[in-house]
Amino acid sequence: MLNISISNYFVRAVLHHAPAAGLDRTELLRQAGIPPELYDQHYARISAVRFAMLQAKAVQAMGDEFLGYGPRRLLPGTWANMCHAVIHCPTLGEALDRCCSFYRMFEDGLQPSLERHGEHLRITIEAGRSDFDYTLYAWEQMMYTLHRFASWLVRQHVPLVSIDMAAPVPAHIDDYRHVFLGQPVQFDRPRFALTLSSQVAALPLEQNEQSLHHFLHHPLLVLLVQQYKQQSWSQRVRQALSKNLHLSPTIDDIAADLKLHQQTLRRRLASEGASYNEIKNQCRRDTALYYLGKPHLSIEHIALQTGFSETSAFTRAFKQWTGVAPRLYRRRQ
Repeated sequence: MLNISISNYFVRAVLHHAPAAGLDRTELLRQAGIPPELYDQHYARISAVRFAMLQAKAVQAMGDEFLGYGPRRLLPGTWANMCHAVIHCPTLGEALDRCCSFYRMFEDGLQPSLERHGEHLRITIEAGRSDFDYTLYAWEQMMYTLHRFASWLVRQHVPLVSIDMAAPVPAHIDDYRHVFLGQPVQFDRPRFALTLSSQVAALPLEQNEQSLHHFLHHPLLVLLVQQYKQQSWSQRVRQALSKNLHLSPTIDDIAADLKLHQQTLRRRLASEGASYNEIKNQCRRDTALYYLGKPHLSIEHIALQTGFSETSAFTRAFKQWTGVAPRLYRRRQ
């Protein structure tokens, strides 16, 4: 699903250490087709395609897959070598164990380790150096990547029993719903850890050298947009909306599509901290950002495809979402 968007928190995080590496943030943004002025707009969002491009360009320009978040650089190609090291493992459990062992070879980086505790598998991540301040984004990126990569390896959503963050609730907590696909996150825990059911350890890998070759062309984008069946009602609603967004479906329409009463759907969304209108607005916003990257589509057409009968209403909504009008956003890409 390419029509998802990424919050400005992650844009700023990717570029945070660029000046220290002698790089111009504005130039990197331009190279990725992102209007530079969005960098300073707290609520701005960009498409997943642009974000993946920005991250790839930042990694290459900095010569560091960890983007300056470690005491030493993690040279480009490290991730690809890890992928090749695990791709022939027979099961997910063995692949995750080898992946963790691979990254523990880098003593200055974050150190993941796989532990088995009865019915659970736990990936615990510790600091390689006690005298270095690994900021929250470093931990988020490691945990996000391990989880998404596990799902890619077996071509299915790998559910998480829990996500432990050894940090207080961040200001960007709402973004965790997409980062961890609606899975439960606990804060102020003793350590950073991902807990999975031990049953997933026996899942056979569904990827091979050929599919890995294609994956490594755009790994950041694949991890961002891959979609597998899961139990999140927020995601089910979003997928149902995406099919008929141009019709601006109501909650009754979506509930009928999901074979639920609308009150039941409201309760299930509320249990995930979500609401129908919130998801619908996010879906409209993300779809608009995706379509604006296609220059052959008119603003009027994009307005209709996102469920707005009038272009003026779409323009007002888009300015609320991003801080700029859609025509200006497109012109500055």
